[in-house]
Amino acid sequence: MVELKTEQSIDAMREAGRVVAGMLAAARESAAVGVSLRELDEAAREVLSKAGAGSPFLGYRPSFAPTPFPAVLCTSVNDAIVHGVPGDYRLRDGDLLSVDAGAELNGWVGDAAISFTVGRARPQDQRLIDTAERALAAGIAAAVVGHRIGDIGHAIGAVARGAGYGVPDGFGGHGVGRRMHEDPSVPNEGRPGRGMPLRPGLVIAIEPMLTAGGADEYHPAADGWTLCTDDGSRAAHAEHTIAVMESGPRILTAP
Repeated sequence: MVELKTEQSIDAMREAGRVVAGMLAAARESAAVGVSLRELDEAAREVLSKAGAGSPFLGYRPSFAPTPFPAVLCTSVNDAIVHGVPGDYRLRDGDLLSVDAGAELNGWVGDAAISFTVGRARPQDQRLIDTAERALAAGIAAAVVGHRIGDIGHAIGAVARGAGYGVPDGFGGHGVGRRMHEDPSVPNEGRPGRGMPLRPGLVIAIEPMLTAGGADEYHPAADGWTLCTDDGSRAAHAEHTIAVMESGPRILTAP
């Protein structure tokens, strides 16, 4: 069931989104050669604590997961696409890092992700990240009243495929509200003019995931959470929670 939010609820979700933006900023500021992924998670926990917010990630256990998620961030390095678990791995020069964060404040959730390089960036990695961000922008631009879910997926897929990148099958965005994952699902590829109509008050997370090798196949790592490219190519992930408004899409997790 899809719940349309009131303007007051969307304003409350924007406050949760500000916390998410702060978590991502803290992680990015902390990320440096030699810093562990666990330290990034600790920096994000401090942001949550100061805001009086909770984490929809911590303790989350979907049907595929062998254990509850143990952190407030997902930190996915190089060939990891999503769901990376922050541990003792220490960042190296040239690593491509995707960070996904969520926050729950006063009963409402925000969810967003960024990708960036640590130390000296490889040109091919920067192009991948830039394309993921362009795909996200295209998806957001398509999230207008009168369009359909398929228009969002088509916009994302056109940017990704046009640049020669893979789009992992079965993963994409989702509704956001009182819970982190609500209806509807928002695929990263789709047919324009198809799917659920976009109406004012719909709040969704739009999140392109791109793989550099052009293939769509992936597999779980030994931890049962991290999803990695089968061909070992690098991946990038970009995400915002947005509200469909009469005036156009409103980004709720912007800094």
